[in-house]
Amino acid sequence: MRDILPVLGRWYAAGLPFGLATVVEVSRSAPRDPGAAMAVGPDEEVVGSVSGGCVEGAVFGLAQEVVASGEARLETFGYSDEDAFAVGLTCGGEITLLVRPVTPELDPAFGTVVDRVAEGKPVTVATVTDGPAPRGAALAVRPDRVSGTLGGSGLDAAVTADARGELALGATGLRHYGPQGQRREDSVTVFLQSFAPPPRMLVFGAIDYAAAVARIGDFLGYRVTVCDARPVFATPRRFPQGVEVVAEWPHRYLRDTDTDERTVVCVLTHDPKFDVPLLQEALRRPAAYIGAMGSRRTHADRAERLAEAGLTERELSRLRSPVGLDLGARTPEEVAVSVAAEIIALRWGGSGAPLTATQGAVHRPAPGESGPRAVVDGPSAPGRDHR
Repeated sequence: MRDILPVLGRWYAAGLPFGLATVVEVSRSAPRDPGAAMAVGPDEEVVGSVSGGCVEGAVFGLAQEVVASGEARLETFGYSDEDAFAVGLTCGGEITLLVRPVTPELDPAFGTVVDRVAEGKPVTVATVTDGPAPRGAALAVRPDRVSGTLGGSGLDAAVTADARGELALGATGLRHYGPQGQRREDSVTVFLQSFAPPPRMLVFGAIDYAAAVARIGDFLGYRVTVCDARPVFATPRRFPQGVEVVAEWPHRYLRDTDTDERTVVCVLTHDPKFDVPLLQEALRRPAAYIGAMGSRRTHADRAERLAEAGLTERELSRLRSPVGLDLGARTPEEVAVSVAAEIIALRWGGSGAPLTATQGAVHRPAPGESGPRAVVDGPSAPGRDHR
């Protein structure tokens, strides 16, 4: 939903009603994850997607119906063996959608969500999907403030507490409560969708490969910074618009920069005077991925220097070097695809093998998940807001 929020924000600010369909639960080989969204606005304009094309036609009609009626609906689509022409997912999975009308009157908290995401600040949207509470009622939860209501103060308080506990990780999933927010009851189902600030990608070494990696990092939704100690190379004009460029010694910049379990670090300098102090710092702090470019000989020399500098085997085991998957890449753009593929595979537990050589569902649950995705009792994988 993050990608379509700018358009939705314009419709909302203009007072134009629109129908918003959000994936709240999926199972088996469904093509989109919870949080994926599609909206139908004025003049039948459509933005977003909930299934990659399987059920969008039916959802288009549903979105128009909820705008006309003013009432939200919960709909499930799956593959029908009995009726091959039924509206459903040809991939064999199943998705459940909450389709609701959005206007300033029906959802006074929606503008808060748009503004917070645009500013890169955390916010969680809690929406009632089922049970004895107004379906489609929404609550926007910030660290210091709450906007909207789910229909009762007890339910609002319980959901707010859970939402704030998951803000930092960007968790998305279903929760169950009693009508007054009771923890041991499950009559009311609420979908929590957290929008954490975009994860960081830190690229060190302002070379041609860095420009390609920065470009694909931006495409994947990272907030990208390129850092190099050489001012002649660390110039904004050499990199895509929106990428931060810093002229500073890499290890000094990293030492003064916050990282977390979603941060990606790409070291493209392959010069010991930059690499060794930088990787000493990187391998001892939180990060989802730390990769370094270079040949196998360069890696062996780098690893030896790092060991001499005091890094343990466990710390060194975090280093992905030579960086990227074996795609036969040659150009900077192809290498960037290789690096991005490794980052994605590591994030979601993919093998990196061709799908023709694997078996089972194509769209499988992320590591640690089982059964229907989004039915969670705790935080899901970091950054899972599904742009």
